[in-house]
Amino acid sequence: MASPWPTDIKLRKSERALEVVFDDGATFHLPAEYLRVESPSAEVQGHGASRKVTLGGKRNVAIDAVEPVGNYAVRLIFSDGHDTGLYTWETLYRLGKDREKIWTDYLYALEQKGLNRD
Repeated sequence: MASPWPTDIKLRKSERALEVVFDDGATFHLPAEYLRVESPSAEVQGHGASRKVTLGGKRNVAIDAVEPVGNYAVRLIFSDGHDTGLYTWETLYRLGKDREKIWTDYLYALEQKGLNRD
């Protein structure tokens, strides 16, 4: 079975969010803060699951631009200067589908490391 394919991607600057619609009917409203702290970049993901970095202080980050990368991903340019990491369609779908669990895990990690969103 083919992976879901995006049919529409909109940057909602005033909401600081990215909206992604997929061909299976799923629509995800992904806040900039969430996308930033879950960036697929090596800076955040490290080089393996045990190396993932927990970023605090990203509550007010925004997405300044969305750049297409071939026909398989987008690069997000964030207001804090971060612009590495390619958000593939699979990554965006997973971040949308599993948002509640991923966000809960992130908030727990912040607490455990004595960090906060501000």
